[in-house]
Amino acid sequence: MIKIDLDDTYDAVSASEDFKRFTFISPLKDSTNLEMHVLISEHPDPFLPNVFNLAFGPLGDDNEINDSIAVPHHNINKVFSTILLFAITFLEVNKEENYSIGIDGSDERRAYLYHRMFRYNSDTLSDTIVTVGVDWYVKLLRNGTDIERDSDGLPLFKPRPEPFDLKRNPRDLYRYYIFSLNI
Repeated sequence: MIKIDLDDTYDAVSASEDFKRFTFISPLKDSTNLEMHVLISEHPDPFLPNVFNLAFGPLGDDNEINDSIAVPHHNINKVFSTILLFAITFLEVNKEENYSIGIDGSDERRAYLYHRMFRYNSDTLSDTIVTVGVDWYVKLLRNGTDIERDSDGLPLFKPRPEPFDLKRNPRDLYRYYIFSLNI
């Protein structure tokens, strides 16, 4: 279980002026260190305005964040606390914009980890952030035989945000997790 403590975080090694990029060093279980990269970028879905996607991990061979590698962090709680603190800092710096940050598990294991993290830390984080779960749906048209489609004729998937259900069965994971400042 990940225990978030926003007072116990790693220092940033670097941070961009707009707080969309930062790095920090995470000690690993084998006593080596790994440079972790965090990127906050606009979410491309037009149905999720003002949502920024949170990606983090070490850089891969292509010099992009590798968010699918299993990293044996010495203190996973401190790693996630650091990532959340900087994401919250981004939201606070841009408070007047009313931005939100979303996180998507690159696989079921990570989605389950994020689900449990937000659920387990809901009391700790509730004064700071509001968490929303998002599922996508395709609208069945009134004729009952067809679905809503985009301009290319493909099914039009729309996000359906809802307050994070703390009692939702973890086997029924949200597809995306969004948090914003609790103002």
